[in-house]
Amino acid sequence: MRRIAVIGAGTMGNGIAHVFAQNGFKVHLIDVSQDALNKGIDTISSNLDRMLAKEKISVAEKETTLSNITSFTELEEGVLTTDLVVEAATENEALKLKIFKQLDEYCDANTILATNTSSISITKIAAATKRPEKVIGMHFMNPVPIMALVEIIRGYSTSDTTTQSIMDLSEKLGKIPTEVNDYPGFVANRILMPMINEAIETVHHGVAGVQEIDRVMKLGMAHPMGPLQLADFIGLDVCLSILNVMYNGFKNSKYAPSPLLVNMVTAGKMGVKSGEGFYDYTNSRKAEKISAQFEKNYK
Repeated sequence: MRRIAVIGAGTMGNGIAHVFAQNGFKVHLIDVSQDALNKGIDTISSNLDRMLAKEKISVAEKETTLSNITSFTELEEGVLTTDLVVEAATENEALKLKIFKQLDEYCDANTILATNTSSISITKIAAATKRPEKVIGMHFMNPVPIMALVEIIRGYSTSDTTTQSIMDLSEKLGKIPTEVNDYPGFVANRILMPMINEAIETVHHGVAGVQEIDRVMKLGMAHPMGPLQLADFIGLDVCLSILNVMYNGFKNSKYAPSPLLVNMVTAGKMGVKSGEGFYDYTNSRKAEKISAQFEKNYK
């Protein structure tokens, strides 16, 4: 597999495109908006500049990485001739099912179709295609260029050949692939999101303030980032979406989203990307600072 299509130029999509391109793959970055594509490529360029400043890459490596990326606004054009498609669109089940139905029609029969979903059933996504054995979950962690883990999720019909191919490919990206089975939230979010939700409930019930809760988890539990700060970084809307998937999937009240989380998302408080969540990021330099702190903590 040498030619990769990545659907979605947002936070996860541009990070996935960055990692593939930096490792020598030809990447087709696809989004419905040229503005979104330009913003995604600008983000990749900025991230490469930070690596350049730290002498982790050369100017030539930066230029080669960017030259490996071609942008497309038409899905069919972007996925033609590719060996692997990684879907990183919004965490919306209906949208993903629509995309995979289209991919099944547009892509060569041998193309593997992967999704970066953080919680939605791989089996259900695969059922929208006529090639369920070639559909797999490839859940990268945010920020993609820094985090080593990739959850590899097998759907009910995902073949051994497809799974091994994606495991091997992840290692070529310098990642550590970990195979898990297809249940709501998989492993990472099945454990992480209830913790974040409980931290939000702790704020909601007035047990402690935001900074105090994060301080307890950082200093007492050796977490590199407090759960509320992490929720802001992930996106409160994404946290809510994942919790809803698990709540609907398991029918268990322990996954029910906190009313405070629901209200914040309804009010448009999404975290870093909206400028406000549990912390204030209205000054862009504050948002850059939290990203730099995250990178430092995970090095």
